[in-house]
Amino acid sequence: MTASSSTSSPSTGPDAPPPEHLGDRVEHAIEAHTAVETEAAPPRRLGRTIFWLAVTGVSIYLVFPSIVEVFGSWKQITRFSPWSLLAMAGLQAASLASLWALQFVALHGPRWRAVITSQLAGNALAKIAPGGGAMGSALQYKILVRSGAHPAATVTALTAINVLVFAMVLAMPVLAIPALLRGGVNDTLSHTAFAGLGVFAAASALGAVLLTTDGPLAWVGRVAQRGRNRLRRSSEPLQHLPQRLLRERDRLLATLGPRWKRALLATVGRWTFDYLTLLAALAAIGSHPRPGLVLLAFCGAQVLAQIPITPGGLGFVEAGLSAMLVLAGVSAGDALLATFAYRLFSYWLPLPLGLLGLALAPGGKEP
Repeated sequence: MTASSSTSSPSTGPDAPPPEHLGDRVEHAIEAHTAVETEAAPPRRLGRTIFWLAVTGVSIYLVFPSIVEVFGSWKQITRFSPWSLLAMAGLQAASLASLWALQFVALHGPRWRAVITSQLAGNALAKIAPGGGAMGSALQYKILVRSGAHPAATVTALTAINVLVFAMVLAMPVLAIPALLRGGVNDTLSHTAFAGLGVFAAASALGAVLLTTDGPLAWVGRVAQRGRNRLRRSSEPLQHLPQRLLRERDRLLATLGPRWKRALLATVGRWTFDYLTLLAALAAIGSHPRPGLVLLAFCGAQVLAQIPITPGGLGFVEAGLSAMLVLAGVSAGDALLATFAYRLFSYWLPLPLGLLGLALAPGGKEP
């Protein structure tokens, strides 16, 4: 073994360096996986960065009262029993596991370790960086490629994953219609579980129909195209949207391959367990609105989370979700507390897991 080998045994003499602590390993992992060029950025890129930082700062300032209002409810955290907090943590863990399963199916090549650590690291960066979605995806791509994944196939797979995940959350409000017509509340834990089971089954069936048949997807495209053209009469008419949706659907199926059914179930599980976390938070504090109304509020919050001018939709999600829960019949105080608990598990707790994922990410060199 050569002297330059990184796997050589550490020296034991008096001049040997001190052993690395966990903090040192995390710091070195960050440097290894997020290394950037030290040359000055081009003026255009620097100006764009300054612009987006300014927009982010102004946006956070505007929504800061909502953030303070939501987090001001932390004093009421004692209304949650330890078992309810444990249940919400378990539901979020199941949501993450579903997303890992989806990525494992779509990426084909990387091992579970590379999939899990890259997702944790990329997700954490996306939640703290302005316009973080792109930066999080770039970090995940970098880690996957360093672990041996093919660059072009990784880009295609990550794109397909993002499309499928976001398309599912856009389609889920349709599932609220039967629940609203039927009525009812989640007055027991079993009713909450049945609501989640119903969403899972209905979303799986809806996804299977859209992925395997042309008619319903083309109809969705025609409706969306007509609606857009009526709303924007002064713009050039949108054309061929149904055909484009069908082409993208076929491209998605080609990427997923014969295991598309597993990918669909994993996608549905990712959102169902996340939705159940919000339902569990409401049930734990004795609030029992209609599941359909909560589903609409949940889907609206996920769309707000895509707003790129604050990291992870910070502030917009808190303000929007608490307001929509009030419209669903939840009292203002309970809406703020449930929003706080939901965001605690879905937004804040995954941040330290990102550092752990970065530290444990497999090494290697980019091909």
